[in-house]
Formats: sequence, structure tokens, C-alpha cells
Amino acid sequence: MRNFYLCIIINTFKRMQTICHLSALIHKQAEKYGNRIAITYKGFGETQWKTISWQHFSMRVKEVSNALLNIGIKPQEAIAVFSQNCVQYLYTDFGAYGVKAITVPFYATNSEQQIQYMINDAQVRVIFVGEQEQYDKAQRIFPLCASLERIVVYDEAVHIAEEETNAIHFSEFIKLGEGLPRQSELDILLRNVSNDDMCNILYTSGTTGESKGVMLTYGQYEAALRANGQCVNVSEKDRVIDFLPFTHIFERGWAYLGLTVGAQLIINTYPQEIQQSMRETHPTCMSAVPRFWEKVYVAVKDKIDRAGAIKQRLFAHALSVGKRYNVDYVMQGKRPPLALALEYKMIDRAMLSIVRKQIGLDHPNIFPTAGAAISPAIEQFVHAVGINMVAGYGLTESLATVSCDRGDQPCTIGSVGRVIDGLQIKIGENDEVLLKGPTITKGYYKRDNANQEAFDADGFFHTGDAGYIKNGELFLKERIKDLFKTSNGKYIAPQMVESMLLVDKYVDQIAIVAEERKFVSALLVPDFRLLEEYARQAGIPFTSREDLCNSPRINAMMMERVETLQQSLAHYEKVKRITLIPRAFSMESGELTSTLKLKRPVVYKNFKEIIDKMYEE
Repeated sequence: MRNFYLCIIINTFKRMQTICHLSALIHKQAEKYGNRIAITYKGFGETQWKTISWQHFSMRVKEVSNALLNIGIKPQEAIAVFSQNCVQYLYTDFGAYGVKAITVPFYATNSEQQIQYMINDAQVRVIFVGEQEQYDKAQRIFPLCASLERIVVYDEAVHIAEEETNAIHFSEFIKLGEGLPRQSELDILLRNVSNDDMCNILYTSGTTGESKGVMLTYGQYEAALRANGQCVNVSEKDRVIDFLPFTHIFERGWAYLGLTVGAQLIINTYPQEIQQSMRETHPTCMSAVPRFWEKVYVAVKDKIDRAGAIKQRLFAHALSVGKRYNVDYVMQGKRPPLALALEYKMIDRAMLSIVRKQIGLDHPNIFPTAGAAISPAIEQFVHAVGINMVAGYGLTESLATVSCDRGDQPCTIGSVGRVIDGLQIKIGENDEVLLKGPTITKGYYKRDNANQEAFDADGFFHTGDAGYIKNGELFLKERIKDLFKTSNGKYIAPQMVESMLLVDKYVDQIAIVAEERKFVSALLVPDFRLLEEYARQAGIPFTSREDLCNSPRINAMMMERVETLQQSLAHYEKVKRITLIPRAFSMESGELTSTLKLKRPVVYKNFKEIIDKMYEE
């Protein structure tokens, strides 16, 4: 058992981190920071940013805890959150932790079939939903979920019919906890929390099969927050914008880390608005997936390509100086020569700072990036313009971080950093990365067979990722199950080839094809805005996206660009044929997971005829 009032204060990177049971975290920080701003956010459909203090945050969390007790939620019973990022999401999570309930986060884009499966699997009693779309889905599957008793709606604009007695708005729900009517009961629960209690069941995105519920305990969170606090330099001075969904373990862990150091969270509700939100709120930190930085790279490069020859040469020189300063010296822990330092300072003020400001990063600190392979070209570019990308690797099963770049040790472009403290790592058969330690899940919820497959006799978790360690840094090779074997016996790593080609401004999505085929081919979804502009300038007639995709001149241009980008690949790894696809891969068609990863079997099934045609003689 852990006492509610027993919290550890850790002094790291010259800043204080509060490590305690998550049920106590917001209240301890409220005691420390009082009326200081804790969260900046916009309400659903609103245009103006609002703020709340740590004291207000703490009171709302207590009210949610009291309300949950009032509707009969018992320790280790499950509630679900089916919403995009919003301030109510955090109130709900931490309120649930206070009564020792298990929270089950859903992606705002999950289908009815998916949420029905997860509600029934986890025996969810109450589901909190965001906007009209999520409410409608929850209402439709309500009769199919025996355990489900109530829907609580965050967005006050959502229409709830008077006869629908199973649904209430969040404002009504909060009233059940106003005045803290069950606080004495809550205090008893808070004094008897345990790190062995389950905190979340977080369902995997299911790229290769049925989604599984990863069990995450309070002890895992405590170990992860302590270990990450030792190696990630974020402090109470930072403004941390939340871009990825809180459902994603990367964003969830990162947001909680920010809360432990008293950083201000900026909640971005709609992902498509992230760049506008960054320009309006000027964050110093943000976690992201590589695709975000790929789009930044493409946008900057496109702008430079449109500039005159002199500006292009000046920017190329600025990137060269930025690369030498930040990549060759700073990332290696070396002091840059005085001449280089002076030149970088001048170029940074004249050019690179302008690039950062256009993104909304006036005073950037650190930007953790993980979730997929990072193209070395993208990583080098981000560092060159003066943004400290922290490359890392993690899994839901490891409660996010396994490894990351550390500011106090040399970092290599292409690595995913150094393993965090307390985690054991082994490289097993087929170079598989094996993990053991306090941040690793105890297993999958009600999945005995899956647990037997995932853990070996020594207790190591099998990640399914191939990698190796060099000079203390972890380098990933490929998902073992994703490796393709051509009919000629050669192995192809599709994600590596895809990340290489995604840096092209005309490529929006890509799926490599090679398994049991004579050669490598690719399905390409173009960036149609740029492709249409190119076609107009080149005098290529078109009336539809299909016309563009079928144009011999367009295809020749795209293949030429592919050839240029893959020059470093071995002959058998190179894409030999491409087909341009007139529509994007999507979740609706089953081709993407909720975390926007490719479901390759579905892609290959949906585009079978097109793929087969590429291999016709």
C-alpha cells in the first residue's frame, strides 16, 4: 500500500519533479503551484483560448471522483473515454484514478464495431464521449453492451433527446460531485491506493489481427515517469502542446510527464489545426510522430523551391551550417569551433529562427518523436533548423519509452537513443528486441494465449522489432513480421523504403509491395494539391485525380523522383514499378489503424488487381 501523502520530489536537470501515485498528482501540484496556469485549451467549437489554474484543475478532479462514487463506480471497475483531446478528458482520467477505477481510452475515430468490442471486453460501465459523432456511435451500440449503464457527453452542443435517460452532459455529471459529498469516502480510498492496481486498459491498434487490451498499472506509470524525468529536460518553464491523442500511450505518458514537473499543458483538440494552434500558443515542447515533421520538411522545401536561385543557395548554406553546428557538434556533445559558433549565431538569427517562427516555435526546447521509422534526412533537417528532436522508441506494452536520445550523451542520427534507466534489454533470435523491467506490462487483458507468446521463460517481453545496440545506442531494423521475402529469396524492409520515399513533396502515402514477388513495387498516393499545380504548369491536361494518376508524363516524373531518392538502396531493395492511387488509404476502408499505421493485408486485398497488374509481363 502507498500513502496518498507520500510523494517523492526528484531534482533533475535543475528542476523539481513530483513523483507519486497518479491519484495524488494533480492535488499535490495544486498545493505547490496554486493559481498558476496548468492548462490552456479551447472549448468544443470555440475560437478563443482559455486557461485554468492548478487549483481549479484539482477541484474539478475531486468533483469527478465524487460524481463517480455517486453513480456507484467501484474500485477496479472500468470506465471508457471516447473523445478527442479536451480538458474534460484529463478531469475524467484523474478523477477516475482517485476512486481506483480503470480507464479505457478509445480513439475519437474508432468505429462502432471497435468500441462495442472494447466495451464488452473490458466490461465498461460508463462511457464519456466528446462530440456528436462519438455520442451517436455510443448510443447506437448501447443496447449491444450489457455492462454499459451511462453515457456522459463532454460537448454541451450535443443534442440529447429527453427520452434518452441513459445519457447526460458533463456539466450535469459534475453537479453530482459539487460540494464533494463523498469526500470522506474518497479520502479513505486515496489513503489505500496500490501500485499494483490496474490504471488503464489500452487497446492496441491491431495492425496484424484482433486488438488486445494492454494492462497498465500505477506502478508502471511511476517507474516510467521517474525514468523519463531523468533523461528528458522538460520543466515548469515549458509550454507543452498535446497534439497526438491522449489515447496514444506516447502522448499520454508525455502529458503526464509534463504534469509531474509543473509544465503548462496546451490542449489541441482538432489535429488538423495543430500548426495554427502552435502559431497561436508558442509551445516549447511537443511529442509527435515522424509524419508531422515530414510534412514540415515538405512545406519548407516547397517554399524554398519556389524562391529564386540566390535564396535557394542561401538557405542551402544555412542548413549546411546548422547541420555542422547541431548535428556534428552539439549532438555529439562537442564544443563547436568559435568560427562555426559565430556563423551559426548569425545565420540562426537571420534565417533559421524565421523558419521556426513560421511553425510557431519561437523558443523551442525539446520535441520527442517516435511511433514509426524516422527518415535520417528528416531528422537531420529538423536538427539543422535548430529544433531539438528527441528520437525515441517505445510500445504501449512498455508504457511508451524504451529508449530515447539523451542530452547529456552523444546522439547519432538514425538511432532511437539509449535505453531508459531500470529497463533490461536483450537482442534475441532474429535480432528481436527483448525487454524486462518495471515499465513493462504484466500482460494482455484476458488473453492467456497471447501472454504466453509474448513473454519467454525468463520474463522478457518479445517486442517483434528487430534491432541492435552500437556504442550504447539502440538502432531498429524492422518489424520482424513486416519483413518481406521476394521470390528470389531477398529480404526487404518495407518501412525503411517507405520512410525514404515519403520525404518527397509529391508523395502523401505509400505502401511497398514485395512479399513473394519478383521485385519491389509501390502503391503511391500523391499530394494532389501539389500534383495538380505541377500538371497545370507542365501543360498536362486533367479533369480528375484519375486523369493525373493515369498520365504517362506524371508517372514518368514520379518514377524519376523515386529513382533519385532510392539511390543508396541495394538493387533488390529498389522500387521497380509504381502505381498512383487516386484516393488516400483510410481508416474507413480498413487500410489504416487508429494510429494511422498501414494495415498491409487490407491494403493488399483492396488493391489486389492493381498490384497484380504491376507484375504482369
